[in-house]
Amino acid sequence: MYTTQLLAEYIHSMSARLPAADTRDTTLRCVLDLLGAAIAGSMLKSSRAARDSATVLFGKGGATVWMADQTATPIGALIANATAASALDVDDGHRAARGHPGACVIPTVLTLAPLVRVSADDVLSAIVAGYDVGVRVAAAQNLEGIPTRQSGRWAALAAVAAAASLFKTEPSITTRALSIAGVLAPNQQANGSSGYSRLTGNDVKEGIPWSAATGLMALDLARNGYTGPEDLLDHPAYYDSERILQGLGKRFEICGTYFKPYACCRYIHAALDRLFDLVKAHELKAAEVVSVEVETFGWALKLGNALEPSNLVELQYSLPYCVAVALSEGRDALAPINESLLNREELRELARKVRLKVDPDIDALFPGETLARVVVETREHRYVSGRDGPFGDPQRPMTWLDIEEKFLRVTRHVLSPSKQQAIIDDVLGIAGGDIEPLLRHLRSPA
Repeated sequence: MYTTQLLAEYIHSMSARLPAADTRDTTLRCVLDLLGAAIAGSMLKSSRAARDSATVLFGKGGATVWMADQTATPIGALIANATAASALDVDDGHRAARGHPGACVIPTVLTLAPLVRVSADDVLSAIVAGYDVGVRVAAAQNLEGIPTRQSGRWAALAAVAAAASLFKTEPSITTRALSIAGVLAPNQQANGSSGYSRLTGNDVKEGIPWSAATGLMALDLARNGYTGPEDLLDHPAYYDSERILQGLGKRFEICGTYFKPYACCRYIHAALDRLFDLVKAHELKAAEVVSVEVETFGWALKLGNALEPSNLVELQYSLPYCVAVALSEGRDALAPINESLLNREELRELARKVRLKVDPDIDALFPGETLARVVVETREHRYVSGRDGPFGDPQRPMTWLDIEEKFLRVTRHVLSPSKQQAIIDDVLGIAGGDIEPLLRHLRSPA
């Protein structure tokens, strides 16, 4: 059997399978975390553009555009919701995938769930299936055959898996949908840290919304008899099929999800955490700092790293500027970021004091670990942090309470305290079998 066929059989089995308690707990954390990212991100210009385009190009329909008192066709609403989810770069990720499954999978499931009769258990199972297929395909990519690592390259297959599980689609249809999605997904060769363009400060980012829409379209095409190359995952020059199938149904990739305390690229987080360690231990002030050296892995130096970011996306991909914001403004300014951080000369000057250096030992551990060490020099002292990874990795997990605190922080400018608490309660309510209260709150405007 082709790998797409085996994945389709697995997805079909997941649609009738309730995740185990530990997997369910992780899934609930993923849902709350992603909704926080989407609600905060819904205020950005890119999200407003996606909402406006979704209505104009795809027309009105019965699918909810979150927090906007607006509806669209399913594909239009999905593009709008996934754009908001990925806009601030504060959504979850997975080290094996080197990308972001949640911003594709969870909008796919929660956008489609009101359109069909599904239970809360169906929602949880679909999310687990989406993460599992997406991460496995991403982790199996052969670097020589597939030169870029953006999430859009594989997230369409995650969307197919999530939607097929939710709809309890027959495996033969899901097989075709996976093969279609794998071909039509955005190629992303220009953008991102592994793309050929150096102008990474743009809203295209990793192509997640377009990949989610491609997955949804692929599933509908497959229902109507459209076909694709079902062997696309069975060519070693492009994918390691053994990695895709290893532990399938026994080990769930969603349990390896990492969460992000700060609204910037994950490659920056270890440096920020080590900086905050020094700030806490020595009560450092930005005015005292003469220089900051960040020792990290090579891929962090491939980010845009603009010293004078002109927009929020450039800021999200600038390690020096994020360090400057952290020193000057503290943690809360990074969750979420906003345009008040742009065009500030004191932050630019501070960013110019940051030097980036590849540490060979740290580099050797990438991508399994994304570590950093930070050295801060003041006029009188030199402070050296430990070498460690970012908070939120599975080895340094964010608990439910940590995710709840993050949700309250990133949505504080968008939601009232009562609505914040209601959504937290609604996500917990999924574990009790009730999905409707959460879907109702997503329909109401922020």
